[in-house]
Amino acid sequence: MELTTFQELTEQIAVECFYMTDCEQEEKVIQLIDLHHFIDCYHSNFTILEYINHPVNIIEEHGIKKGILFYDIKHPISLDFNLFEAFKRQNQLKEMWFVFVEEDAIAHSEKYFRFIIENCIEIFYDKIFLFNFFQSTIKELK
Repeated sequence: MELTTFQELTEQIAVECFYMTDCEQEEKVIQLIDLHHFIDCYHSNFTILEYINHPVNIIEEHGIKKGILFYDIKHPISLDFNLFEAFKRQNQLKEMWFVFVEEDAIAHSEKYFRFIIENCIEIFYDKIFLFNFFQSTIKELK
């Protein structure tokens, strides 16, 4: 992502998310950076529809609305499947994707597979990816 694009997105979040704390705005910036870099690496024609009001990003690919949740296993967040299921219905999403964001040079896939099993991720999400942010690689796990 170019510096000017990053600055524009940061300013956009500051304006649109004025009600959020600095920490929440920082998390939103990280979410948006992950989304833009994932789209660049995925090599598809996505249109970003929504990212501000929920941790799930709404995108459209070839006329199909999808939700993408980025998850950093080092900074866990609550995974309320009832809430995500309601979000999916409310926004008429056809697919939900779960994307682990990895920043280490070497990804240890076994910890991700263990997390998927322990948290029943494969039941709710249509696709599961391991996205190595700095290596710009995406590995489909499901």
